[in-house]
Amino acid sequence: MPEELDDLLAAYTQQIEARFQMPLRRLRDAVTAAPEANPDVTTVVRWYGHLEEAQGLLSRAEDDLVLALDRAPVGELEDPVMALADRVNTLVAVRDGRAMVVAHLLDDNAPRRGTPGAWRGGVRTGPAIETTPVARPAAVPAGPVRGGMR
Repeated sequence: MPEELDDLLAAYTQQIEARFQMPLRRLRDAVTAAPEANPDVTTVVRWYGHLEEAQGLLSRAEDDLVLALDRAPVGELEDPVMALADRVNTLVAVRDGRAMVVAHLLDDNAPRRGTPGAWRGGVRTGPAIETTPVARPAAVPAGPVRGGMR
């Protein structure tokens, strides 16, 4: 794994350990033993595991892509190499998304589950936008149809 990615996971590990005042290994053991004891710890540890998994998949896909690029002839890339590049792009997005979730969970200022978020505002008692009814002409009573087929 490249050094910068080790630094990314190490940075999150340090943040988790500082927040919960316990080494990550012990946090994992505690979550395994009693997942319902502390929902915040359980959620952070679970998402950190997802992040590690995504990083591992990404690292292997990048290695596969580098190997395929080394073997590819100079010029246009063939479909299998392009498919590997697409896989790497997808896994980067997955990894980054999981990192964002971990960062959110570690953010003390982020809205939490069960609390009203800033996007919700206060308790709504009426429509979000005041409206007035549309004026409609009076309905014309239906009468007998005259004429017909002769």
